[in-house]
Amino acid sequence: MKMRILALLMAVFCCFGCFSFVACDNGGSSETTTAAPEKEETTTGEETTKGEETTNDVETTKGEETTAAPEVQDEGYDGSAVTITFYHTMGQNLREVLDAYIVEFNKLYPNITIVHEQVGGYDDVRDQISTEITVGNQPNIAYCYPDHVAVYNISKAVYPLDALIDNMAEVTRADGTTERMGLTQKQINDFIPGYYAEGKQFGDGKMYTLPLSKSTEVLYYNATFFAEHGLTPPTTWEEMEELCNKIKEIDPTCIPLGYDSEANWFITMTEQLGTPYTSATGEHFLFNTPENRAFVKEFRSWFEAGYVTTQDIFGAYTSGLFVEPDPSKQRSYMSIGSSAGATHQRPAKVNNEYPFEVGITSIPQANPDQPKVISQGPSLCIFDKANKQEVYASWLFMKYLTTTVEFQAEFSMESGYVPVLKSVAKNEMYAAWLDKANGGDNIAALSAKVCLDQADAYYTSPAFNGSSVARDEVGKLIKDCFSAETDDVDAMINKAFEDAVEKCKYLS
Repeated sequence: MKMRILALLMAVFCCFGCFSFVACDNGGSSETTTAAPEKEETTTGEETTKGEETTNDVETTKGEETTAAPEVQDEGYDGSAVTITFYHTMGQNLREVLDAYIVEFNKLYPNITIVHEQVGGYDDVRDQISTEITVGNQPNIAYCYPDHVAVYNISKAVYPLDALIDNMAEVTRADGTTERMGLTQKQINDFIPGYYAEGKQFGDGKMYTLPLSKSTEVLYYNATFFAEHGLTPPTTWEEMEELCNKIKEIDPTCIPLGYDSEANWFITMTEQLGTPYTSATGEHFLFNTPENRAFVKEFRSWFEAGYVTTQDIFGAYTSGLFVEPDPSKQRSYMSIGSSAGATHQRPAKVNNEYPFEVGITSIPQANPDQPKVISQGPSLCIFDKANKQEVYASWLFMKYLTTTVEFQAEFSMESGYVPVLKSVAKNEMYAAWLDKANGGDNIAALSAKVCLDQADAYYTSPAFNGSSVARDEVGKLIKDCFSAETDDVDAMINKAFEDAVEKCKYLS
């Protein structure tokens, strides 16, 4: 009997010891974080699909030895035949790029069928998915902005990415190579930080999106006019005011600056000044502060002096003023607008030549030592499904699009949007495209170059149910405060802010 008891105790001890060893050696895979474990599984060499350049540094060829895997493995895609639906806003040219890379993806995963559909614009995607969620018919993957995700998550429809990012399971591909389900630390580090951080702006600490392609705001200026008059693009808002005054003296009929998005202007100023805008938790609408009222009052004085107009006040994109070829008509010499719309900021050719050369630079800053520019453009989210193999397959496709360097390069060149990976700038094809950048035929490349040069300056705002309302209201606030006729500017601005906050609360 004593021998049997001793044997039983030894067996329990051995089991406990083995369990402890596995738990310690699991690289933290039981924790939900957005960072891959410090100790990554490595291979004796990299292998990628023909024509594919990725940032994945853990792919292995069939038969190669790898670092010992933990005994307890995460789940991964098992090769099941699944169909993945993908909603986006791509035009024909971008769909052709996507289709070419779906072919490459299917060489790795032939049982994953990708069905993609253009669903109008971004708001159309949001509205259609919001309706489909109510009957459980949402797609697997979609273009998204943060406020879209906040709406979808009212019903917990979006699948959090944290466990997928950390997933250590090895997935075998059709060519015999393997890849980790999750992201390696090298892949995470390759994302432009501000773009990657957008996925965690929802107040609960979870990651819901990965960036696909991005845009921002840049300052377009008439480089020919600037050279003729010895003018220098501004780096601060104080310099912008002085420059507008000089331009107004040269051309009294002009409006020196056009700013397309009132909402972006307001939100960017709060970020640059470090003043409150919104919060994803607690009290959401924080923008009614003395500092924010002060900059709105200051910019109103610019409007009254004829220095600036905006899209809503002008009644159209202010690029129309900027590219006006007739010197007898009112025009502008600077325009702040989307980096992805660079070709719209280029004047039409006259006698096969551009009337002027366009220069592009970063927008002015409150503090040039701590620059802040807005991050915009589509990210990708995954929707929860009863069949988890659909979720895993969706993740593999999302990961493929966001970490494949060549796709990112081609998509950027075709769309005018900026790639989300730092390493794309070193891609031979993309680097050659950037080298041709100029303010004429290759203006899209010039815009992308400026965006990449300010990669550390990007920010995103908190996302919650009501964040899109706040954006609409602060944009309207700018327009109303600029154009209101009043004898008491301070009282008018105070009331406009109070009304905007109340409306945000009412509509959220």
